[in-house]
Amino acid sequence: MSSTKKITIITPSYNQGQYLEQTIDSVLSQNYSNLEYILIDGASTDNSLAIIKKHAKHLAHWVSEPDRGQSHAINKGLELATGDVINWLNSDDYLESGALQILNEKFSEPTVNVVIGRSHIVQNGKVIRTSLGTDIYEDNLPKTIGCARIDQPETYFRTKVFDRLGPLNEMLHFVMDKEFWLRYLIHFGLNGVDRIPDVLVNFRLHANSKTQSLASKFELESNTLMYQFAAINGVRDKATLITQMFPCDLEKLNFAFTERIKAEPDLVLKSIDNFFLYKADEAYYRHHHSKCLSILSHINRDSLKEADQKRFNRLALKSRYLPVWLIKQLRT
Repeated sequence: MSSTKKITIITPSYNQGQYLEQTIDSVLSQNYSNLEYILIDGASTDNSLAIIKKHAKHLAHWVSEPDRGQSHAINKGLELATGDVINWLNSDDYLESGALQILNEKFSEPTVNVVIGRSHIVQNGKVIRTSLGTDIYEDNLPKTIGCARIDQPETYFRTKVFDRLGPLNEMLHFVMDKEFWLRYLIHFGLNGVDRIPDVLVNFRLHANSKTQSLASKFELESNTLMYQFAAINGVRDKATLITQMFPCDLEKLNFAFTERIKAEPDLVLKSIDNFFLYKADEAYYRHHHSKCLSILSHINRDSLKEADQKRFNRLALKSRYLPVWLIKQLRT
């Protein structure tokens, strides 16, 4: 049997024909010997179908039919996947040359469940910056959960992770990757994660990308997810505070996933306090000083690690006494 890991790439696609050819080419041109490439199109009405058919003989599976959105399309691909390693690549992004071989080498270590690389952020054909990859705070699981920030395009999972955690939450259309990452952290902790400096993917920003045009909906679903995490785990007072202080969409709740985000009470409390600290920081830099102080007032400072206690103190001080423009001036 070959030692080359079978890598499954799933591309959910809908009316992104102007980018789709580059996406497909970036996968096939890897010349990776054990690739399973699955393309799930949602009955596109542009030139996507013609592009898919052009490359059909190189695809393990493809379909073009109506679906219930991106999360559903990815889940359809997951049901077909037979690889040892899985990720999805959206139809407006494209792999970096040699990415799959790097992943093969990293997943050759049997204790590795997740490989986190980096991505080039591309706009108008130019790399404008390079990501740092999914956030991992060493020896601080509550903070990693509280922020739960995943750079999905450069975060690859061993298939056994999906086998244990199940499919994506189809009630979510913007932070389904974050919810899956939250589940990983709850069930596996920080074990089995390998962060690497390699750039694996190119993440494209454009006027029609969800990241660019629908940022407020990402925030809405993210807040709602943290509400559900608190509520399901019995931290009702924190759950209520989340709905009072941050916009939430309670119709987005999916209680079929209840058991999948259950955690130990102490971990939940510390994670929510770290979430609140993140939101306080965000409020401060939006110049919402009173809101920042209000959020801080609901944090148990002692539940934070020492570095974050200092961050808590700085935010409290600056929100009370120093305007943002002066802080910036003092830093120069």
